[in-house]
Amino acid sequence: MRASDYAEALALWQSCEGIGLNESDTRTGVESFLERNPGMSRVVRTREGNGLVAAVLCGHDGRRGYLHHLAVSPDHRRLGLGRWLVLDCLRALQDAGIPKCNLFLYADNHAGREFWLREGWSARTDLVVIQRVTSPDHGPG
Repeated sequence: MRASDYAEALALWQSCEGIGLNESDTRTGVESFLERNPGMSRVVRTREGNGLVAAVLCGHDGRRGYLHHLAVSPDHRRLGLGRWLVLDCLRALQDAGIPKCNLFLYADNHAGREFWLREGWSARTDLVVIQRVTSPDHGPG
């Protein structure tokens, strides 16, 4: 994924159920993520190259990998694109020496949960996400 893919990726994310976008998903925020994690995020385009049909953000903090916003357009699902994107990201993380990868999933995203569990991921029941904004200017969320 490149910064030039942002507009199409954002449109895809906005059109897919279960994808939560927030203040970190601005063009500037995503470009910063891509710069900090070069060559790790992925997109899939049509064979003709004229449309983005799948995307995922992938990166790490030096010890754990993270996947964000895996999305495949509804008319391109069940073709193995999501699986391929995830496996390619996991290879990139492994090559970077990152032993595990995490992701965040909305509790009510049942289709997403089924996908991840079917792909061999494990749900952690011993962890809770606790969050706080770093600046009052960022507001709630």
